Amino acid sequence: MRLTMLPGFMLLLPLAEIAGFVIVGRAIGVLATLGLVVLGVVIGMAILRRQGLGILQKMSAEGQSGVVPGRELLKPAMFVIAGLLFMIPGFISDILAILICIPAVRDLAWKYVSRRFVVVGGRNGFTASAGPDFRNRNPSAGGKVVDLDEDDFKREPNQNSPWSGKRLGD
Repeated sequence: MRLTMLPGFMLLLPLAEIAGFVIVGRAIGVLATLGLVVLGVVIGMAILRRQGLGILQKMSAEGQSGVVPGRELLKPAMFVIAGLLFMIPGFISDILAILICIPAVRDLAWKYVSRRFVVVGGRNGFTASAGPDFRNRNPSAGGKVVDLDEDDFKREPNQNSPWSGKRLGD
């Protein structure tokens, strides 16, 4: 999804969820609809409790160390996302959560994420990697590559900046 489509998606999703409530409420009744919503929240909480938010911390730690989080971390992270989607009241978000729980959808997500995953800011200066074939890429094939040594670049503080010399909380 392109970032320019995100505001439209965020405006239309609640309207679609309300329409889903109306359609399901007419088909099965109000109490059954509310029961399904509560069941979705309970399932979401159970998934989050089972997977825990520790997986997100583990992904962050691997990313900061310069290692591309692998496929084995994607599955629990996708379950965390599914748990959060289950907890959002509505049937469309529940359908998306159910789709995330399907292994074939997770495989498609891995293909999408592995090509676009970039890690910046490793321990030994700045490193970047995108997917398993990053080292085999030909830099002259496209895009600019600027390779600087430590003594080639130096950033001086701007004394005219309104933030120079200030600390957080001042």
